[in-house]
Amino acid sequence: MLFRESETIELKEVVVDDIKKEIIAFANCDGGKLYVGVQNNGTVVGLNDPDNTSLQISNMVRDAIKPDLTMFLHYKTIEEDEKRIVVVDIQRGTDRPYYIAKKGMRPEGVYVRQGYSSVPATDTAIRRMIKETDGDRFEAMRCLNQELTFGATKKEFGLRRVDFGLQQMHTLKLIDHDGLYSNLALLLSDQCIHTIKVAVFQGMDQTIFKDRREFTGSLIQQMNEVYDFIDFRNQTRATIEKLLRIDVRDYPEIAVREALLNLLVHRDYSFSASALISIYIDRIEFVSIGGLMPGIDLEDVMVGLSVCRNQDLANVFYRLHLIEAYGTGMGKIMRAYEGMEEKPIIETTKNAFKIILPNINAKYEIKSVSIPPKEAITNPDSGNKQKLSDEEERILEYTRAHGAITRNDVIRLMEVSTSTASRLIRKLVKSNRLKQNGKARNTHYTIKK
Repeated sequence: MLFRESETIELKEVVVDDIKKEIIAFANCDGGKLYVGVQNNGTVVGLNDPDNTSLQISNMVRDAIKPDLTMFLHYKTIEEDEKRIVVVDIQRGTDRPYYIAKKGMRPEGVYVRQGYSSVPATDTAIRRMIKETDGDRFEAMRCLNQELTFGATKKEFGLRRVDFGLQQMHTLKLIDHDGLYSNLALLLSDQCIHTIKVAVFQGMDQTIFKDRREFTGSLIQQMNEVYDFIDFRNQTRATIEKLLRIDVRDYPEIAVREALLNLLVHRDYSFSASALISIYIDRIEFVSIGGLMPGIDLEDVMVGLSVCRNQDLANVFYRLHLIEAYGTGMGKIMRAYEGMEEKPIIETTKNAFKIILPNINAKYEIKSVSIPPKEAITNPDSGNKQKLSDEEERILEYTRAHGAITRNDVIRLMEVSTSTASRLIRKLVKSNRLKQNGKARNTHYTIKK
């Protein structure tokens, strides 16, 4: 028999560590045969103990290659030129990509056959193999990063008194049958690569930014931090009807909650772009990446029909009692605005889903800021005209809406230090815009008439 290396044949004189690469490359491609006891030039040198050689290779495959590849390897001892050699028949595996366990599912750990050699696979090739093996569902695919931590998620499970151990991670499909993390695990891990960007604008368009943040980390962490960010800016306006005081928040809390959960659960995470939330004076817009699922129309969604893009993620949120059942979110949002003049608006495109929540108190807020935003003020020391800074405008706007403001209010509103908050207040008092009332802990400031 003439031995010659090719795309499907590899020759090795003895068992060496590089044999792992050759086996992985064959399993990741179209299979092949490994002949041990034959030099690269085709010369048969033979083996003294072929059974031990087969056992040595088998142990190496079992201990050093993931996922389990043993069932796709078959060993046989043959004689050539009165010398014994081992033939390892490697079939194309069904759980590709296979990789060296210590190096992970990265190019330095994943190999493919290229010509007569085994070479590192590209990131694109690795992703293609994962997609071919695991299907198109992003959350079910194996994660490229297998070094994940779950600090924020474990904390949330603990607060809700739900177990989050190894068994639960298997049940919730964060870990597959080979003990590998799925992309669902990535979404819930502290290493999550997807983010939410939130921007606050001064008026009803994007001309002037008041604030902007990008939220990172586990989706659970993003959910809590984004909700707190919106909730802090969800102001309450009090009205008096006869002897009854009625407090009305800009946005119904249930509507904000459901819109945020919809953005997280139904987002298409195969796109790397951030989800967007824009807060204007008259509305909040939640823009989720990924349009409606095929076969579903907007009318279907509005009547409660839901085909969930991320079924496993939705199940995690269900376990945490964050959602009750599929398809109820839109109904809750609409019911939250019953009896209101303005209603939520749902818009969808091929690659985006938008929920617009109107500000119930917008008519009062727009009126309160109808004064030109950058009023000229007189500096008592210089006698010159100066314009208000964006920070000063926000403080005055908050004071008009709430009737008064404290230093702690400024710290939370502006996310600044105590000294900066005190400086801004002093400047507005000195310019006769704010009036100090009370002393010590009871100190608060009102608009000076």
